[in-house]
Amino acid sequence: MTKPEPSKSPSASAVIKTEIVLPVHTNALGTIFGGTVMAWIDVAAAIAAERHARSIVVTASIDALHFLSPIRLGEIVTILAQVNFTHRTSIEVGVRVDTENPLTGEKRHCAKAYTTFVALDEVGRPKQVPALVPETELDKKRFSEAQKRRASRIQLAEELKKIG
Repeated sequence: MTKPEPSKSPSASAVIKTEIVLPVHTNALGTIFGGTVMAWIDVAAAIAAERHARSIVVTASIDALHFLSPIRLGEIVTILAQVNFTHRTSIEVGVRVDTENPLTGEKRHCAKAYTTFVALDEVGRPKQVPALVPETELDKKRFSEAQKRRASRIQLAEELKKIG
């Protein structure tokens, strides 16, 4: 296993992705398909994880995805992603989705998710990632909460193995 880069701050991985909701993205109600939002979340989070690891990453999980309000045709969608926590080869990225009505300027928080990625080396094996060093109080809070989510994910994985 190759040695990871020196530790990094959460802000070093920050991603802002902007999209506009087009007719192809919407259902018969004029609201966006959840799968489209999920795909946008996955891309933004993967970019944040790759920035942190400086390697290819693969999605291990998307959990705690919550849709909070509808996203409508014509709205501008902003996806914010940033690394919250790292373990040996895994990276948790928090993602926030906001919308803006381009005609009124009204903004809403519409969705949030936590994603986990595994960094891979050049032959596709898990690769050690740089440690994350939280800088701000918010970074420290996110780091601590991510540790708890990791423990829950591990427990769930163990339970699912027992079920078969």
